[in-house]
Amino acid sequence: MFDVGFSELVLIGLVALIVIGPQRLPTVARTVGHLLGRLQRYVGEVKSDISREMQLDELKKLQEQVVSQARDMEMRVNAQMSSVETSLNESIAQGLADKAEPAAVAEAVTVAATPAAVPLPPTFSAAAADKPVA
Repeated sequence: MFDVGFSELVLIGLVALIVIGPQRLPTVARTVGHLLGRLQRYVGEVKSDISREMQLDELKKLQEQVVSQARDMEMRVNAQMSSVETSLNESIAQGLADKAEPAAVAEAVTVAATPAAVPLPPTFSAAAADKPVA
């Protein structure tokens, strides 16, 4: 704050000694020290309050940015979803319009859905385990 050197402090002390007197100078110096300590604490509290307010403002700005980015992302996802939904609806409508193709698809699905006859391997039994292998 103020640039006060040692020589200025000595000059201030001498003037205070002459003006106040040697008997009251220690009590005045103690009182001035307490007042300066209070002033420093008050200035420190004000600085911390200002810094907290600045941090809160920065956090609010950051929150607004995140919210706006989330809204943008939501709008893009909704637009993509609607375009996919539109294309699916068009392909379904086109498939229903072609009567011959659904019958062929249904027949292919029926053939693919029926399981083929697969022979099962013989079961293992305890009686077969007692017989020697030839």
